[in-house]
Amino acid sequence: MNVKMMTIFGAVLGSMLVWAGSAAAEERFTDLQHSKWAEDSINYMAKRGTVAGYGNGKFMPERHVTRAQAVTFMVRELFPQQLQQPVAGGMNYSDVSTTHPFYREIAIAEKNGLASGFPDGTFHPDTAMSRAETAAFLTRAYSLVTGKQFVSLTDTKDHWAAAPILVMSSNGLIGGYTDGTYRPDRSVTRAEFAVFMTRVIRFEREEAIQAHDWDKLISYMTVSEQVGQILMPDIRQWNGHVTTTVNEGLKRSIHDQDLGGLILFDKNIVDIRQVTTLTHDLQMEAGDIPLFLGIDQEGGVVKRIPGGTNLPGQMALGATGDTALAEAAGRLTGEELKALGLQVNFAPVLDINSNPDNPIIGMRSFSSDADLVSRLGLASIKGLQQSRVIAAVKHFPGHGDTTVDSHLGMPVLTHSRERLEAVELKPFRAAIDNGVEMIMTAHIAFPAVDNEHVISLKDGSSVPIPATLSKKVLTGLLRGELGYKGVIISDAFTMNAIAEHFGENKAVERAVSAGVDIILMPQDPAAAHQTLVNAVKSGTIPNDTIHASVKRILELKSKYGLFDRSESLAHKLSALNAVIGSEEHRAVEREIAERAVTLLAGRDGKHPDQIHQGDRVVIAAAEKEQAVQLERQLMQAANGMSLKTELVVTGQGKTNEALQAMDKTDYVILASYQFRNVASQFGWSEVQTLIEEMNKRNKRYALLSLGNPYETIYLKNVRSGLAVYGKQEPNTSAGIKVLLGRLEAVGKLPVTKDHQMLSD
Repeated sequence: MNVKMMTIFGAVLGSMLVWAGSAAAEERFTDLQHSKWAEDSINYMAKRGTVAGYGNGKFMPERHVTRAQAVTFMVRELFPQQLQQPVAGGMNYSDVSTTHPFYREIAIAEKNGLASGFPDGTFHPDTAMSRAETAAFLTRAYSLVTGKQFVSLTDTKDHWAAAPILVMSSNGLIGGYTDGTYRPDRSVTRAEFAVFMTRVIRFEREEAIQAHDWDKLISYMTVSEQVGQILMPDIRQWNGHVTTTVNEGLKRSIHDQDLGGLILFDKNIVDIRQVTTLTHDLQMEAGDIPLFLGIDQEGGVVKRIPGGTNLPGQMALGATGDTALAEAAGRLTGEELKALGLQVNFAPVLDINSNPDNPIIGMRSFSSDADLVSRLGLASIKGLQQSRVIAAVKHFPGHGDTTVDSHLGMPVLTHSRERLEAVELKPFRAAIDNGVEMIMTAHIAFPAVDNEHVISLKDGSSVPIPATLSKKVLTGLLRGELGYKGVIISDAFTMNAIAEHFGENKAVERAVSAGVDIILMPQDPAAAHQTLVNAVKSGTIPNDTIHASVKRILELKSKYGLFDRSESLAHKLSALNAVIGSEEHRAVEREIAERAVTLLAGRDGKHPDQIHQGDRVVIAAAEKEQAVQLERQLMQAANGMSLKTELVVTGQGKTNEALQAMDKTDYVILASYQFRNVASQFGWSEVQTLIEEMNKRNKRYALLSLGNPYETIYLKNVRSGLAVYGKQEPNTSAGIKVLLGRLEAVGKLPVTKDHQMLSD
């Protein structure tokens, strides 16, 4: 064995660590114009914090890489944490003094068996590395084995580095020159060394992905990449325009913050072809780790997909009480989202709407009954999972019995643990027992679980810690007591319950420490990313915490096939019309809506007042657009009946006008819509006046509840009324058919009719 061979193989190299760091900032080089072939690799390694330049934007790619530089690059890649520690002991190399600029790195390399000196006690730190040494160095450092590719190199067979060169070439990591030579003793430039390292790291990452070895993959992820997996921002405007394509601003965000996911809103969606193209392009931009692409497609009032099947909503399903329909609803929703390139649906809502004054949940909930919510929730989850879409249930531990919208403030739920167990936690416990894989936290305080208070940044008051920031709730209750092993995602960090009181950076750090795996919609994603990077590097958030979260995320991405991105955009686009809004899906939509229609009041106790042939019908609604929709559906469903219609807009100050129109009519459809406000504070007096006047005149009418179905709590003497649980087309069409006698109202009201809360 010659001296050079002894240098490379003289020490047993340390096995690869399971942690990788990154530099504080990525350098931007300005002298790569003649090294375009290596630019991607140089920038990749610079972002990883592995290679560095000479300052002033200079990388000097054609300069030879020295042994000291090569060792330094490897130490930065494999042992970054040791660079922050004192050097234990010393070295005996006669040509490496303690003042050498790479003394620390050479010492770490020697300590870890990454490099050794020559027999004469020297290290030759400033000697240029050869192509043979580079192959041997990388092969041993990364424990590479011979691959399946055959490369014939004419000048390596009898070379001392023949074996490592074979390993590298057989894995496609190095190649020869056009004349079939490798030229093993030729010096390696800084650009070439960056390319070699990049190839090995990307090769190892791909091997880890193919083997589903997530610990290994995480070991090749920088801190920036790891915390990036924990962030899921919304897609904001760029240059004053709504983001509907992968523009330069979005590209920078994905790469600068190494994002693990994005949430889409209707502002990002023009039509189904555009959103499919957007999601495809996003995944192509993401690199070797795919993005979670999520959306709120609950159905009913919370919907995002234009042209898609808009299911009548969860309370409509609650009115049917049918788990088969709930499963079908989940399945078709999943099929449509999957076709559009979306894999995470923030649904179903497992909150139990036990409080009619809840301003934000209401008809987004299945019911006020915990058992019904549990049954229908499990069925919906099952349907989404059958379509290979992740169900992200919400809002743990329960948002149903609140009178504050957490978008606007912080609700506090003061119930005892016994009550929480009997009501709020019941559907979440059932979902966990049945394999739910993602749970969204609520920005709600539960003093019975965690009574810690902090000083609010908003007004200096003492405020309780919400579930999203509570280790007792997320790690203690959710993971510990309930045994949940899946991904925990926060509700949006743009909501005031978090944003106003805690300050985003501190809240992001606290949420991850409490047990959140994914931060949804940070207000400033770049600042949130840097906050987490700093917290990990300082030890404020342990490496093990981040590792566990990232592993859960990668496992879930793999389980749902996100790493398989072989389907072409053309194929995706060609398949859309057969899935989105298909007749099969529309049939389920109609069935849910029609079976949900519920009798609120009827003179015979069974039917609302009917519309008759030749009737003059006044359609009264708070918005003209709603009245127009009802009129159109009435005329479509009348099927030849001779009807005359008049539209009236109701509301404060418009009661007399409405009464004058009703005087001249035979039938009144009085639409009521209460949602996103406190029911007891809604303007019921005007509606009550109209009801009383129609009763006095003995008019035929129907109070048509389009929102939360709590009218009979606040209105007296309603003689005819229906609840349809939504003002969308499927819901209102079903209600119109009942008023015409084409359908029976067979739904069952899924919420209590009185205003008493469930008590401890």
